[in-house]
Amino acid sequence: MKEHSTPTTDRLELLHTFVRIVETGSLSAAAVQLGVSQPTVSRRLQVLERNLGLRLLQRSTHGMKLSDDGERCFAQARELLDSWDNLESSLKGSSEQARGTLRVLAPHAFGQDQLITPLLAYLDEHPEVQVEWLLHDRRPDFIAEGIDCAIQVGSVDDPNVVALHLAEVPRIVVAAPGIWGSGPAPLDSNTLSALPWLALKTYYRDEVTLTQQHSGSVQRFAIRPRLSTDSLYALRNAALAGMGACIASSWIVADDLRSGRLVQLAPEWQAAPLPVYLVYPYARHYPARLRLFIARMRASMPNLSGMRAPG
Repeated sequence: MKEHSTPTTDRLELLHTFVRIVETGSLSAAAVQLGVSQPTVSRRLQVLERNLGLRLLQRSTHGMKLSDDGERCFAQARELLDSWDNLESSLKGSSEQARGTLRVLAPHAFGQDQLITPLLAYLDEHPEVQVEWLLHDRRPDFIAEGIDCAIQVGSVDDPNVVALHLAEVPRIVVAAPGIWGSGPAPLDSNTLSALPWLALKTYYRDEVTLTQQHSGSVQRFAIRPRLSTDSLYALRNAALAGMGACIASSWIVADDLRSGRLVQLAPEWQAAPLPVYLVYPYARHYPARLRLFIARMRASMPNLSGMRAPG
């Protein structure tokens, strides 16, 4: 059956399919996400390319990559689809009352600290919603656990979910004053490898990688951590006790830096920021309580202390 693209809804569907292909990296993965056959995905891509008069994807035996026109189309399609989702959520939210229970999985430290403010704002805005706020540092099993959505720090590799990139967490090198010996705190990353170190096993274990913010130069060096942990709070407390330097999310050490309990080392050098996603399963319809929670997190997340909008 031939697909037509004159109606606006069909055009949005073509763009949505194209975005899914690019984000998942293959036609088959996009088909799984969209709940359609691979030939349907391929046909939609062909219709979009024919209507635009452009080749968006270059395909070969080694895979596929975006053409220059495809790069521009992808960026603008994402922006258009995000704007449409925001409009749709806003209009539906104004006419549909959010109610019922929303089950959200969030990282342990992040979920009991930074995310509480937007969560309370959401609850205040929607008094007929109850939230189960589940704090675990693991990936959700949406179906088995009945999870509506999850806040996830770090990359998302599940092709069967929607992953909205909401913000980034800058990461910096910090230590207690004097751990480097006498004199001022180190400004040069070359001196950091000689310090005692702590490791956050979730993101780094026996090697540190730092990037200079102005030049983009990258430096790596091995460490033998005195303490390795999977807890941000344990990492921070060990750093406060003077056990070693560490790479910490900027939000969790912001007060310590202001008070002087911790010092930022080599401030021109930082670890790669961690992306923050809001993740949820694909569905044809989402209840108002979920749509409005997504809208609240979209608006709030980049503005939280120690966070920034995606780069």
